[in-house]
Amino acid sequence: MLQIKTANDKTWQVDIQKDAILLNGSPFNWDISPLGPNRYHIIKGDKSYTAELVEADYQAKTFTFKINGVKQTVSAKDRFDLLLDKLGMSNANAQKVNDVKAPMPGLILEIKVQPGQEVKKGDPIMILEAMKMENILKSPGDGVVKEIKVAVKQNVEKNQILILF
Repeated sequence: MLQIKTANDKTWQVDIQKDAILLNGSPFNWDISPLGPNRYHIIKGDKSYTAELVEADYQAKTFTFKINGVKQTVSAKDRFDLLLDKLGMSNANAQKVNDVKAPMPGLILEIKVQPGQEVKKGDPIMILEAMKMENILKSPGDGVVKEIKVAVKQNVEKNQILILF
């Protein structure tokens, strides 16, 4: 079960089952064909859409799509996020941060911070290219950059430490 929310607070419940996708409890029938990396052609009912994944922030679980040329940003919450919200613990991970690790293998394109710099939760700290897509890595919490463990144009592996706080 996922909860998808747009920037204008429109919310959908998505349930991906073995043989069907349910949107707000009703079957969601569509036809989707890849057009290239992160680009798709979608037919839903009698309408045609071209969709492109423009930006993905896997830590914050936010994704920006361009659908028929119009950008839409959505946030996703899985069943664990929804449970934490229900228990009133949605800010449980807003604690002091010790390090930032690579969420996936990729190439460091840009480092936006330097040692000694103070960062707040959500501040962009680095750009990682992975799967032909630029991913902006953001600070998961407040802290001061102690050490940067990578350099621009360096390949990194998943879970490799990038920055120490």
